[in-house]
Amino acid sequence: MRRDVFQAIADPVRREIIQILSKEALTVNTVAEKFDVSRPAISKHLKILEECGIVTFDQQGRERYCMIQPKKLIPAFLWIDQYRDLWEEKLDSFENYLIQLQNKKQK
Repeated sequence: MRRDVFQAIADPVRREIIQILSKEALTVNTVAEKFDVSRPAISKHLKILEECGIVTFDQQGRERYCMIQPKKLIPAFLWIDQYRDLWEEKLDSFENYLIQLQNKKQK
């Protein structure tokens, strides 16, 4: 099965793994300890991230270290970024609406 970055970030656990690994390379066990799910479940998430090219592993003695490959996230960033103006416009409009409500209450 061919996987892509969008499948990788579709799951909240995988997004959290990406967030954790963005700070430092960690062993598989250390990653698993940060979650309230089984180690095999985390291993499966890491395998999917590896298949997408977002995570690589480095064997150091008996430990396997997980490392993030941030360049692989660029397609998702570019896709999301195209909607930035739309969301900023919506949020600005909402903020203006809240200000109007607040001004009405103060009168």
